[in-house]
Amino acid sequence: MSDSVKDKVIGIIAEQAVLEPSDVKPEQSLEDLGIDSLGLVESIFAIEEAFDIQVPFNANEPTESDFDISSVDAIVRAVEALVADQKG
Repeated sequence: MSDSVKDKVIGIIAEQAVLEPSDVKPEQSLEDLGIDSLGLVESIFAIEEAFDIQVPFNANEPTESDFDISSVDAIVRAVEALVADQKG
């Protein structure tokens, strides 16, 4: 998919981690970047707003979610899929 989705997602994650986007690597987890559960929820809200999508994520049970948050790259792929589904 387009680099713009990837760039936006990385920008949002970098902002939450108080890092430069260039310091965020695809294989890193949010935990690696120092993003806690509150930061994760804020990131999800920012992603939903930026892309006008609904992220299927339950903050109370993140491991039960269909939205893969295991790494930056997984989040990018999940957002790309949601954006593609929305355009339909």
